[in-house]
Amino acid sequence: MSIPANLKYTKDHEWIKIEGNIATVGITDFAQGELGDIVYVDISSVGQTLNQHDVFGTVEAVKTVSDLFMPLSGKVQEFNKALETSPEKVNSDPYGDGWMVKVEISNIAETSALLSADQYKELIGK
Repeated sequence: MSIPANLKYTKDHEWIKIEGNIATVGITDFAQGELGDIVYVDISSVGQTLNQHDVFGTVEAVKTVSDLFMPLSGKVQEFNKALETSPEKVNSDPYGDGWMVKVEISNIAETSALLSADQYKELIGK
């Protein structure tokens, strides 16, 4: 299982990569493994400004649907359109081609509540 050290994590199993004031968000390798085969990603929040912990979409696996939570407050700028036709990218490459949204961060101070890779490993018992 991969947990890249250069990313931040949430207790809800989202990862976040911060570049300037833009954050790329997806779900972790652990989360996709727990969900199983991803069959649909529903993101209807593009253009919306959401608060930290708000639901920004859902991911549907064969047996369950799971909410996706904003790791930081901000405006959802972009959805990974490749997931519309290939949602399995979340399973095969959760930290690369399986990213979900890009967000313009509105409160960078919220990053202090995110977990490091080591803290996330501890959370999931790895």
